[in-house]
Amino acid sequence: MTLQPEIMKSVEQLGYRVTVGDVAAKSGLNINLAQQGLLALASDVSGHLQVAESGDIIYLFPENFRTILRNKYWKLQLKETWEKIWKVLFYIIRISFGIVLIASIILMIIAITVIVIGINSSRDSDNNSSSRGGSYRGGGFFFFPNFGDLFWIFYPDYRYNRYGYSSSGKPRNNNSSEMNFLEAIFSFLFGDGNPNYNLEERRWKAIGTVITNNKGSIIAEQVAPYLDNIDRYNQENEDYILPVLTRFNGTPEVSPKGELIYYFPELQVTVQESSQKSISTYLRERLYKFSEASSSQIMLSIGLGAFNFILALVLGSFLKDPSIVAQFGGFIAFINSIYWLLLGYAIAFLGVPAVRYFVVQARNSKIETRNSKRKERTKVLEDKDAMTQHKLEYASQFANQAILQQSDIAYTTEKDLLEQEIEQSDKIDQEWQKRLDALDN
Repeated sequence: MTLQPEIMKSVEQLGYRVTVGDVAAKSGLNINLAQQGLLALASDVSGHLQVAESGDIIYLFPENFRTILRNKYWKLQLKETWEKIWKVLFYIIRISFGIVLIASIILMIIAITVIVIGINSSRDSDNNSSSRGGSYRGGGFFFFPNFGDLFWIFYPDYRYNRYGYSSSGKPRNNNSSEMNFLEAIFSFLFGDGNPNYNLEERRWKAIGTVITNNKGSIIAEQVAPYLDNIDRYNQENEDYILPVLTRFNGTPEVSPKGELIYYFPELQVTVQESSQKSISTYLRERLYKFSEASSSQIMLSIGLGAFNFILALVLGSFLKDPSIVAQFGGFIAFINSIYWLLLGYAIAFLGVPAVRYFVVQARNSKIETRNSKRKERTKVLEDKDAMTQHKLEYASQFANQAILQQSDIAYTTEKDLLEQEIEQSDKIDQEWQKRLDALDN
């Protein structure tokens, strides 16, 4: 069975000694998947099972279980290596769009300069051949920027200048998330991904937390603000809670008044006392941002994009004349052969973000609608009419939290069976001796 990263992360966060309910609530995984995953992980890393006198099972893992897995599975090693390589490749992909923009601007500036200088030289030659050598002195209208520091923007950590200080003279914060300019261009073009990529994970973690905060017994209204499968048809009969019951192995219970509450036996068993965890009152989707780049970086990207587009139009006006291409040949002929690529990139550089802006607005409008619906469902618990209050009181009767202590362990795979039987026998003898002493006194 493929090991679940969520299970391994939950085991680490819970202190390497867990129950199925602990992991399911922490990770938001289906109860059955959590149980199968814990068994598979325990088998692969030589973990131990502890059985309490109540029959509940505790899973005990070595703290270095990730190291054991890495040494055991070459696939995990290969995956970790590929993740490191992909980070570098993806970074190269991200900065490549900025590099292409800069290269496009430089190529077109050089091409336009060569053409203008050549045309001026030809005109001067025709008008006064004696002044051919002095007609162009350089400088004047054309200038070439200093690209001495351009090399530094290719570094992933360009956001910290080479001296480690900000423009204000204070040391830069090395935890800054500000991206460098080449990364900002990629962000301007394509954004920064889906801010809700882990929405389902967040949803089930939140629901698991709600259940454990209420000691394994809830009413449907308590998880409704975290669900999206609610409509006018299933809101009254509470069918929308079925996925929650399936995932966490819940059981419905009918009150004397015909009201439904739900309790989750596996999530009521834990190895450590859990306090109330703070949690948002509803599942809030994050809005898309047009770009994580700073406003100055966005403005610079727009400026360079517009400049690149103007250069493409100017260059195109020169290249429309076949005699110019034939006259200069070489570099100009090469530029002419890729001109439509240069023009296409210039148009796309401004067109893609413009289209994406409206797409982002449309997506955010839908997200805000969904967030509003979930927030609206929290009012049922805030107002608490008589029926809701009665349901909560009835649910509290099924609330329970069984904390398994070390003294509750009846069997563990850490020791031989014979040794445990002897210890259990000694334990029973000690209990009887205590009772006899109590009677004598």
